[in-house]
Amino acid sequence: MAEDPSQDVSETVVTAALIVIGDEILSGRTKDKNIGYLAEYLTAIGIRLEEVRVVPDDEDRIVEAVNTLRAQFTYVFTTGGIGPTHDDITADSVAKAFGVPIDIDERALALMRQRYEPERLTEARLRMARIPDGADLVDNSVSITPGFMLENVIVMAGVPRIMQVMLDAVTPRLKKGRKMLSRTVRVEAPEGDLAPGLSTVQAAFGDVQMGSYPFFEKGTLGSHLVLRGTDEPRLEEARIAIWQMLRDAGFADNARDVGGDID
Repeated sequence: MAEDPSQDVSETVVTAALIVIGDEILSGRTKDKNIGYLAEYLTAIGIRLEEVRVVPDDEDRIVEAVNTLRAQFTYVFTTGGIGPTHDDITADSVAKAFGVPIDIDERALALMRQRYEPERLTEARLRMARIPDGADLVDNSVSITPGFMLENVIVMAGVPRIMQVMLDAVTPRLKKGRKMLSRTVRVEAPEGDLAPGLSTVQAAFGDVQMGSYPFFEKGTLGSHLVLRGTDEPRLEEARIAIWQMLRDAGFADNARDVGGDID
């Protein structure tokens, strides 16, 4: 990642949503590879990805998603729909959502001229230089054609490699919150047996997220108890409380700390 996420850190919670755009995603023809990458990236820099929507190449659906989510979250990221074909309508849809005009942007055009000879700047390719009025460009070091950021909405390509460099490029502009930390306790016991005690500990630590994730390995049925929070001392208190619960319930001999998140 391009920037040190410890810089420009806010004490407030910084949230995000992702809109994945494309009929090809919904049909299964293309398998999305951006959600997991974006979630992990944002978590690492202190931004919580709290919602993901997958919408078709439909202007009304994109406009509705953008307007709903940009009012609810600190940032909204979009992937897909900014290419040269007729169904690449994300830029137009975002412009409509904000109620601003869209046209060929001279900054984007200048970038494209670095890559394309004049005769190759076809009408189709020029579609990729259309940027909503008032947007800042997001650099694309792979194929030149930029994404853009309009207020709190960041519009990126759907091609994973290009999305990733755009994300690197826009990160310095983003406000970061406190990083989400995690602790995991592995217990060789079914989560149904652990659920009552886990619920009791969760009730006492409302500021710490707690989840149970079952596993089956070498004939052993067990659970990973994962704790997440931004306050390290409080997270440690919750981990100690989990261990006390396990001792009280007779599961401590079959449990061990295993570190952070479990996939």
